[in-house]
Amino acid sequence: MAIPAHADDRLWSVDDVSAYLAVPIATLYKWRCTGYGPKSVRVGRYLRYRQADVLSWLDSLAGVA
Repeated sequence: MAIPAHADDRLWSVDDVSAYLAVPIATLYKWRCTGYGPKSVRVGRYLRYRQADVLSWLDSLAGVA
């Protein structure tokens, strides 16, 4: 699923983040349970991510490698 460039304030779904990071959805859920991965929020019964949180988390990994 492509992320629209103009939708910086739109919350990303698990599918969006999975596609962006090229990791399985199950991995995102596992990361969330272990406290690893980008910060996520619950919106009702749905898990959502802020684009800025995903990009910030990804940038933080650059110093780890």
